[in-house]
Amino acid sequence: MKHARVAYAGAIHQAIAHRDHLQLADGRVVAQEAVVWLPPLLPTPRPRTILALGLNYADHAKELAFKAPEEPLVFIKGESTLTGHRAFTRRPRDVQFMHYECELTVVIGKTAKGVKRDDAYDFVAGYTVANDYAIRDYLENWYRPNLRVKNRDTCTPIGPWLVDAADVLDPMNLALQTTVNGHVTQSGNTRDMIFDLPFLIEYFSSFMTLQPGDLILTGTPDGVVDCQPGDVVITSIEGIGALINTIEAWPVAAPTASQKGQA
Repeated sequence: MKHARVAYAGAIHQAIAHRDHLQLADGRVVAQEAVVWLPPLLPTPRPRTILALGLNYADHAKELAFKAPEEPLVFIKGESTLTGHRAFTRRPRDVQFMHYECELTVVIGKTAKGVKRDDAYDFVAGYTVANDYAIRDYLENWYRPNLRVKNRDTCTPIGPWLVDAADVLDPMNLALQTTVNGHVTQSGNTRDMIFDLPFLIEYFSSFMTLQPGDLILTGTPDGVVDCQPGDVVITSIEGIGALINTIEAWPVAAPTASQKGQA
């Protein structure tokens, strides 16, 4: 089943896909265009941990002129970075290179500590799509991106759906694709991950406790390009969904004298 979280009629609702519409938890059926899409997160009573992989596809490491890592390269993101389907992501006006990263995202379903590889999928609630933008101008070290690169408000659209784990038969064989203004700029497959999902869950849970609602962003294949204000970026993963995002310049330019006079 495909789950969503949306704002509609002044309230936040859980919803499910209903043909080409959405069915809210109270039974109402509404058009997808009538809602504001929010990140499809599991409700949790505590701050969630967001773990993100760097250079987890060999072709992307090669694209950046790096040797493929021998151990996962991981950084932590704040929840304020997340935004929803059809939202805007800010591009600072003074930067030269900002690119998308289409990533399969794992949503943890139950407390995981000391999990063995063969049991890893038992701890997954479902999957969604993330687009983890990076600003290369601020990058000091590909292996450990600093806060300004990966922890900016609006820099990580996620959604539109949280797809139940049971409905994804082989998460390690899913096609990924990114388009910018309708042109395909990135293609890949999750089978090309260096560290697959069972390995990652075993690895993380060996030294930290994963809790329900925690997220693991699993990295991106090669094919990243610079994105400009006004660009519409669609990151899609087979069987999971297509996440639409638009780049906007930030901060918003002040109105000119003539524009003020017309107001």
